[in-house]
Amino acid sequence: MIKNILNSIFPKDIYRFYFDELETLLSDSGTVLDLACGKASPLKNCKKSFHSVGVDIFEPYLIESKNKGIHDDYIISDVLEIEEKISSNSFDSVIALDLIEHLEKSDGFRLIQIMESIAIKNIIIFTPNGFLRQDAFDSNPWQEHVSGWEINEMENLGFTVKGHGGHKALRGMRSEIKYPPEIFWSRISYLSQRFSFKNSKSSYQLLCYKEVNQNK
Repeated sequence: MIKNILNSIFPKDIYRFYFDELETLLSDSGTVLDLACGKASPLKNCKKSFHSVGVDIFEPYLIESKNKGIHDDYIISDVLEIEEKISSNSFDSVIALDLIEHLEKSDGFRLIQIMESIAIKNIIIFTPNGFLRQDAFDSNPWQEHVSGWEINEMENLGFTVKGHGGHKALRGMRSEIKYPPEIFWSRISYLSQRFSFKNSKSSYQLLCYKEVNQNK
């Protein structure tokens, strides 16, 4: 009974804030390229009014995503080689959600350039706030985190940055709540999102987005 009351007042799914904002950012897009889409892209939690293409190097994830019907089309590819298969200025939006932290720093900067060359309207990146250790799992070696990205770094690249995932101190690897009881601290995390959204320095994750040069 107490759990049901808490769920009604403070929903456990803190990422609804993120999904809603992502949905808004993509509302003017007719086509979306989802780089490293994985097996459960956040797009599955958004109202989809666009044609989307999922890209991933790990074929088991693509198969699972396809079975779920998350995207309209799929491409198996290293994201850093996607320009060989996708033309410039061919998608309204290009998104990299939980991807850039899996790349070495130099490759992360290259990824952003690739995204900008493909996108017509905007690019969107979602990543931990700074370096967050994560080991490989799912027999997928690409799941390991190898770099961290800071707020000022993304802002200097022209991104608008918003904080998500609640307060950074409350969550660890793979977004898991650090402290017991989870039923209590997950609600505290939910409440903290209202503050970390405006004060992204204290947030667990960063939603970064920017418009691309329309005259490129």
